[in-house]
Amino acid sequence: MARIETPRPIRGTQDIFGDEQRRFARVLEAFDHVRKLYAFQRVDIPVFEDTQVFARSIGETTDVVSKEMYTFEDRGGDSVTLRPEFTAGICRAYLTEGWQQYAPLKLVTSGAVFRYERPQKGRYRQFHQIDAEVIGAAEPAADVELLALADQLLHELGVAEGVTLQLNTLGDAETRDAWRTALVAHFEKHRSELSEDSLVRLDKNPMRILDSKDPRDRPIADAAPDIDAHLTSEAGAFFEKVTKGLDAAGVKWTRNSRLVRGLDYYRHTAFEFVTDRLGAQGTVLAGGRYDGLIEALGGPHTPGVGWAAGVERLAMLIEVTHRDRLDFVIIPMGEAAEAFCTNLIADLRRRNIYCDMAYRGNLKKRMQRADAAGASHAIIVGDDELANGEIAVRDLKTGEQVKRKLAEALLPGAGATYTFLALTKGPEGLAAGQA
Repeated sequence: MARIETPRPIRGTQDIFGDEQRRFARVLEAFDHVRKLYAFQRVDIPVFEDTQVFARSIGETTDVVSKEMYTFEDRGGDSVTLRPEFTAGICRAYLTEGWQQYAPLKLVTSGAVFRYERPQKGRYRQFHQIDAEVIGAAEPAADVELLALADQLLHELGVAEGVTLQLNTLGDAETRDAWRTALVAHFEKHRSELSEDSLVRLDKNPMRILDSKDPRDRPIADAAPDIDAHLTSEAGAFFEKVTKGLDAAGVKWTRNSRLVRGLDYYRHTAFEFVTDRLGAQGTVLAGGRYDGLIEALGGPHTPGVGWAAGVERLAMLIEVTHRDRLDFVIIPMGEAAEAFCTNLIADLRRRNIYCDMAYRGNLKKRMQRADAAGASHAIIVGDDELANGEIAVRDLKTGEQVKRKLAEALLPGAGATYTFLALTKGPEGLAAGQA
């Protein structure tokens, strides 16, 4: 019989397990905790959308839409796309589900997103993001709250040190038009020196030249005019309120006048939290204000601001400090003991005690597994001990082992705390618990 070859994982995907999964889960737990502190609601949206949702919102000339999206035709002949980000889908839902009545709406979500790009450290074709948005609030205070949320999340994860908030303003529509004109004039003078990609951008999206990594473009981009010379008084006042709000909230920031967003619907605040701890992949969280996005999707003028962060990149920055809590590992030795322990572990779990059962291998191996799992105690039940109405309890930290009478250990109707004290400390512990 021919050997069946095991399928390989798809390039750019990952299986998350062990310490890596614990770091991953820690990011999501901290995110959920902080979003509750800031009164943001959780929302879940489809993994795929009509392709136009992303083509209109991300921009048909961007690399994401032109090169990286997973787009296919379904059996009904409709063009659908796996989400490459969250904001467009949330804004689509805001319009189609009638959420305008709840504005301003503070939302978060998380999950898998998909982009066909070259896999590398911290970058996958299926990866995961956390996302926060405020829709329907034109005030600078919304920008400040989102940035404070992001800053608190980084502190909650213990990764804020060495991460810098870089901040810029993109101005209002009048500012942006004037700055774009100045940029085009500047780049036209150097057309013959620009890279091929930047020549395309010059005709379609000149602001993106400022982001170019091509060495031919950098001197020209660095010499381009700043936005500040073109800021309207209204745009300048908006940015000042954001920066003063951040100062009042205790959020440290630095100005990066070269930080841009290429699409026309972006307005005012743009920001990135960056670190040098991830090499070339230095951005851990980024976002900005997108006051024209919902209009691009066919809705009324609706202000919005948001950010997204890669879970994998944040997880790379944190250390696992603990495993999942495990109070007991139950070790039955014998058929009668196994039947008894099946009942015992079910009872303990109903009392909200974290426990597992080791039912394979000799006693030494089972004890080793219990210790490796991080349990605090092992409960050992043999057929002979069970016949004598006894069980053994071993403290896996100290190695001390004592015998307990079942009458002491099993307390019908008692709370989980009393059961735990009785098993680990005996009658004197139980008395202290009851007192």
